[in-house]
Amino acid sequence: MSKRIEIVPYDSNWPRQFDVERERIAAALGPVALRIDHNGSTSVPGLAAKPIIDIQISVRDLQPMGAYSTGLERLGYIHVPHPDDAFCPFFHRPSGWPHTHHVHVVPSDGEEERRTLAFRDYLREHPTCAYEYEDLKRSLATQHNAADFSSQQAYAEAKGAFIEDVIHRALAAGYPRHIYGTE
Repeated sequence: MSKRIEIVPYDSNWPRQFDVERERIAAALGPVALRIDHNGSTSVPGLAAKPIIDIQISVRDLQPMGAYSTGLERLGYIHVPHPDDAFCPFFHRPSGWPHTHHVHVVPSDGEEERRTLAFRDYLREHPTCAYEYEDLKRSLATQHNAADFSSQQAYAEAKGAFIEDVIHRALAAGYPRHIYGTE
């Protein structure tokens, strides 16, 4: 029997869980981590989500990967090799399912950093759009297997058109608003 992707109501503990993990990552990576941001659905107050804390780490250079992967691996993160490694290497912990944390590493001041933060900030300031996203996620979650990587990828890809539309609107409206400040 397959386990469907679970979308749960917003949990007010998610920001605290991020803060704890942010401190661990900052200690492990030191000055390599130029920014550590809470992103994804768990970073949007009130938005139902998969109960996985998404974290974006901005670094000066993606290569050599060992500059950050060694520290992340010491914290229990597993790198998942993927073609996206060229612009956004992905790590998760723990190694088995279910994951509690996902980390995406991006170049500082790069397009991926801006896109991710623009999407997050736009959803935070546009609750109607956030709830449309929640409805889409709930609908798609019933069609995908949480423990199967290819099904997880299909779930992510099925959200793609909606996400790209929001990112386009967000960037056109000047998001992210405070990319160089703290959240």
